[in-house]
Amino acid sequence: MSQQQNISDLEARFQSLSAAEGLELIAELFPGKVVFSTSLGQEDQVITQLIASQNLSIQIFSLDTGRLFPETLDLLSRTEAKYKTQIKVYYPTTSSVENLVSEIGINGFYESVENRKSCCSVRKVEPLKRALAGNDIWITGLRAEQSANRSDMKRIEWDESNQIIKYNPLMDWSFDQMIAYINEHRIPYNPLHDQGFVSIGCAPCTRAILPGEDARAGRWWWEESKKECGLHSR
Repeated sequence: MSQQQNISDLEARFQSLSAAEGLELIAELFPGKVVFSTSLGQEDQVITQLIASQNLSIQIFSLDTGRLFPETLDLLSRTEAKYKTQIKVYYPTTSSVENLVSEIGINGFYESVENRKSCCSVRKVEPLKRALAGNDIWITGLRAEQSANRSDMKRIEWDESNQIIKYNPLMDWSFDQMIAYINEHRIPYNPLHDQGFVSIGCAPCTRAILPGEDARAGRWWWEESKKECGLHSR
């Protein structure tokens, strides 16, 4: 069976399943080969709760870039305690960060898109590849509403860059649906969300958005390019 046929079959099978049902089935179909990457955003907190509440055999991991908000790291600790689970943390390699800073400066990512993408590559993309290595399924918290770039993504698709099947269980969830679920289940979330930070990444590259702005406007706000770091390249 071709990879495309395999993806199509999975997409059809998962189409009518809820996020909870889909996560349960994906863990059953690919035992020991499913990982979930959390950035501790609200979407990811929902998925963590769904995994923990069903005691699914899915490894949860996060990327610590070295430039995260203190609130994000505190949330990671609170999440582990609430759900009695361990979130495996991956870091960029020391030599790569040292070389990057030597080449562009400690805040050189403000100077050009190329510099910023180099920083994202070192601090996010390379650690992600290590985290995904040897697995068959990569679960993410992507939602179609988040940005124009994500509006045509599918629930299940092939990630060519990382050579892995990507499963997006919340792809068709609305923002209001997500918030309602968080409130109903008392899911811990980053207090920065209450201060206008919708999409939260590294501290130097994230600001609160203004009324009426796109949800991703607070990320790399000094750029006019697509608001992506390379983790979800298409």
